[in-house]
Amino acid sequence: MLKRLFPPPWLTLVLLVCWVLLMNDVSPGNVLLGFVLGAAIAFRVGEGLWLTPVRFGRPWLLARLFAHVLYDIVAANLEVALLVLGPTRRLRPAFIEVPLDSTHEIALTSLISIVSLSPGTLCAELSDDRTRLVVHVLDLEDEAALVASIKSRYEAPLMEIFAC
Repeated sequence: MLKRLFPPPWLTLVLLVCWVLLMNDVSPGNVLLGFVLGAAIAFRVGEGLWLTPVRFGRPWLLARLFAHVLYDIVAANLEVALLVLGPTRRLRPAFIEVPLDSTHEIALTSLISIVSLSPGTLCAELSDDRTRLVVHVLDLEDEAALVASIKSRYEAPLMEIFAC
């Protein structure tokens, strides 16, 4: 009963920060309005926002994953720049399917975001049963190696972080 009366504080805080950033104004009135809106939305939505409860298994792996993602984004930017500046007939665009082991909503959302953030790759579709991810690749050299890389560098750490 008590949980139902008071909205999740983390959700209220996130909504407040989003409101202040969207309004680009940190005046007391705007912060108060953001807090009231955030609390009202959090009260209405409550814990039903996530389909699967978020449990962190090994959150310290987040720093290692962040470093991998940052490195991969920088390297992919350089590769894409070289590809774009060179002759376009060298490009080998393709769609590949990545089989997924995780069905956790937050882990899948994070994986899709990470893959789409890396230049040269874009998530095109998540299957209805959440077992396959279709990825568009700008220049595909080895499909098996890319699938293995996505699974080992991103999906496996996300499954450990979110205790899937």
